Amino acid sequence: MNVLFLTMVNITTLKKRGIYEDLLNHFIEKDHNVYIVAPVERRHKKKTSFFKEGKANILNVQTLNLTKTNIVEKGLGQVFVERQFLSAIKKNIKNITFDLVLYSTPPITFSKVIDFIKKRDNAYAYLLLKDIFPQNAVDMGMMKKGGALHKYFEKKEKILYNVSDTIGCMSEANKQFILEHNPDILSEKVEVNPNTIKPVFINFNQKEKEQIKNKYNIPLDKKIFVYGGNIGIPQGVEFLIETIFNLKEPLAHILVVGNGTKFKKLQNWFDLHKPSNATLLPGLPRNEYDVILAACDVGMIFLHKDFTIPNFPSRLLAYLEMKKPVLAATDVNTDIGEVIETAECGYWVKAGDNLNMQNKITQLCKDDLEAMGMNGFNLLKNNYLIKRTYQLIKDKVNV
Repeated sequence: MNVLFLTMVNITTLKKRGIYEDLLNHFIEKDHNVYIVAPVERRHKKKTSFFKEGKANILNVQTLNLTKTNIVEKGLGQVFVERQFLSAIKKNIKNITFDLVLYSTPPITFSKVIDFIKKRDNAYAYLLLKDIFPQNAVDMGMMKKGGALHKYFEKKEKILYNVSDTIGCMSEANKQFILEHNPDILSEKVEVNPNTIKPVFINFNQKEKEQIKNKYNIPLDKKIFVYGGNIGIPQGVEFLIETIFNLKEPLAHILVVGNGTKFKKLQNWFDLHKPSNATLLPGLPRNEYDVILAACDVGMIFLHKDFTIPNFPSRLLAYLEMKKPVLAATDVNTDIGEVIETAECGYWVKAGDNLNMQNKITQLCKDDLEAMGMNGFNLLKNNYLIKRTYQLIKDKVNV
């Protein structure tokens, strides 16, 4: 089967770990031919290029800056990207007939590319819905509901859903949200196809954990609660700061590792207050982050309290694969808390509820973390292995 994967993630190699890299490598392991089309933002000063890496074919398309830039360039980049992708595909991989075109949100502006491949090759179109845009931008106050920009992207969203043969949602709440807010979509077109990975478990003994903690100046005599990932508006950094500021549990220490648009705000707060119960590190390569995570005790998830869409952060999987209990502070619309508590691998707190957050931190300092971590690992094995996503997609394509 010839697979075309469209993404806004800057994939230049499949030698890294991630939900998309793991999936594409699985397709390759099953003897499918994989073609990846991904952006190379103008800040990297590289032109469009097409190359092979092992059995993978990668087309990096020069685009405007799509991340870590001002909202004007980001918006223009989203508008222009489908034209840039389509032009690059026609020029570099025009002689390949695709059986499957696979793509994720964001963005929602790939519809012309998808429609072209579907009509030319009679390909099956599968959407991996990882974000519900533009509603997420409205929730975060980045876009005015009913404004010209919102109406434009809302129209593009409808077109994308319409051109997709199947929409794979991250969770049951995700699925119900899409069906409720898009009554014209047939229910059989939408299914739960969650974030999945090929897990790697790192098991350190106590001495090795101490060596890692010493390297990063992390206390040896505390339970380490780690938040790793993007530090931006969607994470509700204000509540993360409040959690650290209000932390009174003597056995707990919070470690934050990441980058993003709100990292500077967090860094300024750390520089000003110099909290003794927390450590801030800039983002690290995935292999280094995995090592730190393996030496910690509890994984943390933060989502902004104003979200009306049911997000399901993929960072959950990193905690589960390392057998770490999870403490999630989110809005009330996501079902990630329900999943965690049902599996008995952690706790959920409503974002902004300081008292409950502190109580749960204290509780986790008393809990059997090893047993909770194993519950989480079993949750991963039963629901979030890469073979699930692969099989759901493959079963749709008549090849």
